[in-house]
Amino acid sequence: MTDGIRLDGRIAVVTGAAGVIGTETIQLLAARGAKIVAVDRDAGALKRAVAELPASAEALALTADVTSEEDVIGYVAAAVKRFGTIDIFYNNAGIEGTITPIVKMSLTDFRRVLDVNVVGVFLGMKHVLPVMLKANKGSIINTASIAGVIGSAEVAVYSASKHAVIGLTKSAAQECTGTNVRVNCVCPGLIDSRMLSAIVDARVGRGAPAPVEKVVDRVPQRRLGLAREVAPIVAFLASDDASYVTGSAYTVDGGRTSA
Repeated sequence: MTDGIRLDGRIAVVTGAAGVIGTETIQLLAARGAKIVAVDRDAGALKRAVAELPASAEALALTADVTSEEDVIGYVAAAVKRFGTIDIFYNNAGIEGTITPIVKMSLTDFRRVLDVNVVGVFLGMKHVLPVMLKANKGSIINTASIAGVIGSAEVAVYSASKHAVIGLTKSAAQECTGTNVRVNCVCPGLIDSRMLSAIVDARVGRGAPAPVEKVVDRVPQRRLGLAREVAPIVAFLASDDASYVTGSAYTVDGGRTSA
């Protein structure tokens, strides 16, 4: 915590909290003093993620599906009932979907990715924003991706969904004009994670060249990123240090999109 950012007493709701980036983020936010509402559809993984929080952390674990408006209303209501408000919303849940060319992708698979990655983000903002606007304060951070900035073969629906997240972020920031509610997003690059492994494995399984080395060659820092390198950007955007930052998309990609 060399940057000195503290979030003491703030209420942070994090979806996708059991994933690698979500877990790192709830740990960092808790270490900086935030009270955590951790949301994930995988109850077992969520329980393990919350168990790893600092002993002093105050946390509430909620199993929910971000594509269900009823579930989203439920986790928002539970957070407000327990803690009174929501100061930070890390709208992070997402899936990569089927890794395949557009011409081979089923409509069902296409819609499933949009449902989680776009509808889930929309529903989260739809029901968290009223809480923040009533209090006239708050920070929403959506998880987009560098796939929302550039395209990539065989992940067209994932890329489309993350382009949409950036658009939703910018539009929501405009709708919060004149308030103290800020909306930004982070765009992780090639992060060492289950999701990246799934993409790599799918491509290798079709006889593609070993992709990790080829992908890393296109990253100026010549390595994969780590979830713990994304979490501090979320913490910054959640803090008062980012009080003049809204409508922005922060890339955390080792320079991959710099060219």
